[in-house]
Amino acid sequence: MNKHVICTAGHVDHGKSTLVNALTGVDPDRWAEEKRRGLTIDLGFAKANRRNNGFVSFIDVPGHERFLKNMLAGVGAVDGCLFVVDSTEGWKPQSEEHLRILNLLGVERGLIALTKISLVDDDFREIVELEIKDHLKGTFLESAPIIPVDSITGLGIDLLITELENMLEGTPVAKDNDRPRLWIDRVFTVRGSGTVVTGTLTGGSLKVDDEIVINPQNFVTKIRSLQSHDEQISNTSPGSRVAINLSNIDHRSIGRGSVITNPGQWFLTSTFDAELDVLPRIEHEVSRRGAYLAYIGTKEEFVKVRVLGDEVIPAGSKGLIRVYMEEKLPLMLGDRLILRESGRNETIGGAIILDPDPILRAAEAKPNSSIDRIISEHKWITPSHLESLTGVRRKEDVPGWIVDPLCLEDMIANLSQRLLTAGNLGLDITSLDQFERAAIGLLEGVFIEGKYLRMEGADNLSDHPYLHQLETDLFKPPDANGVDPRELRELVRRGLIIEQNGIFFSQNAVTSAARRIQVLLNENPEGVTVGEVRIALDSTRKYVLPLLNYLDQIGATVRRNDVRLAGKRLGEII
Repeated sequence: MNKHVICTAGHVDHGKSTLVNALTGVDPDRWAEEKRRGLTIDLGFAKANRRNNGFVSFIDVPGHERFLKNMLAGVGAVDGCLFVVDSTEGWKPQSEEHLRILNLLGVERGLIALTKISLVDDDFREIVELEIKDHLKGTFLESAPIIPVDSITGLGIDLLITELENMLEGTPVAKDNDRPRLWIDRVFTVRGSGTVVTGTLTGGSLKVDDEIVINPQNFVTKIRSLQSHDEQISNTSPGSRVAINLSNIDHRSIGRGSVITNPGQWFLTSTFDAELDVLPRIEHEVSRRGAYLAYIGTKEEFVKVRVLGDEVIPAGSKGLIRVYMEEKLPLMLGDRLILRESGRNETIGGAIILDPDPILRAAEAKPNSSIDRIISEHKWITPSHLESLTGVRRKEDVPGWIVDPLCLEDMIANLSQRLLTAGNLGLDITSLDQFERAAIGLLEGVFIEGKYLRMEGADNLSDHPYLHQLETDLFKPPDANGVDPRELRELVRRGLIIEQNGIFFSQNAVTSAARRIQVLLNENPEGVTVGEVRIALDSTRKYVLPLLNYLDQIGATVRRNDVRLAGKRLGEII
């Protein structure tokens, strides 16, 4: 079923709510004060079934400048707009501001409804239409049809519905990327059910009993039940207006601007880099440092802004900024926001997030919308973190990581050179960092032996010539003259040989000596002398003493006066 969300826009008292009522049969003004004053104060909601399939949800926004923050909360996740202009008044200040905001938020589709058409003659209507077209030049509504309507008599409503259908036919259905996000625009309680929140779902689906997290409060809860336009449902997809009944959440602890996502799926940030598009008609420039009101999703928050690079961003220009928020929110590349200056009650411009997780200092940062640039700055980034920042899934370059190509190339070259230098020693894998270990699979002509990484064709240390020499004469070992000191140290480190006072023995020599000493001790339990061991090993005192000292050190023998007794580990050695 095709589902789309359309917002209204336009100056106060131009007939937005009345038009929504004419299209849907639902009065979007929910509050008694709104009905008493005939003035929309907060967001209103209604639904209309489409002629062929699906339905369209309408978000009716207030037109008065005093309630602009409520308007901003309603237009952040829409497929298009129904822009309303009163034919008796023409273009007004909030018409202009609403148009600027929608343009800055990247809304791409819309229609213009010229309301109260029964109250003006054709000549005046044509003048108003020309005025409207002049204001729409250079905006997303420049080529949009202008439909004259009268919401009271029904004049033009059928044509407006037809144009809405035509617009929606060319509007893509919201994508399901398995990354749901819902900015809350209403919170209330229902007797017997508890806390209910509403919003427009984007990015993924939700279903009853799903575990969700609410930020910035970091509340984890479950979905008790779901509704869409007063109909009970078990699951909901992107592009839906949805009401969520939450388990064990006090309605006073959350509010408009809180946001629902899946736990652990989104990156929470309070600092991000963005490109700011400053409106051309403001009376000042954006200075290097300043404080503003930011509107993102349904959230309103005071933020600090630092201009990156240039000292200022003039009116009508674009520039890079770093935004500092007080609370962490689930944001990603491409999210849009509006900046306003509260003191002047003025919309400054709109920004698009280029980097939700800037790692360079502000003085060094030069963000753009390239995902490759994010990878380059991070060097090594997990696929899940990249997706949380950008919404894009990429295949890993090495197990568990996506890597900047230049960084990976340098690492492969470095590892290859170290392997060449190591020769037949190889590289101890435990000495490599996590990134180097991850890149092993990209090395050519290497293999893993035990805990060592070796190059094919390199000599195996277990076949080292000096080791063979030590095995040839166990108890009269040759000296190590001519042996590469690095290889000698590695033979000792790997436990292939042992060293005592500059004399080297093979492990086989240690084991064989222990066995013969055990035989001597069986014959003489009171202990054996150095001389007796020397004779048993057919060796000399030069070699027997260091060998016995080593056996003492490892607990195979125990020295008592001039004799050796069996140590606790003698049985293990033999």
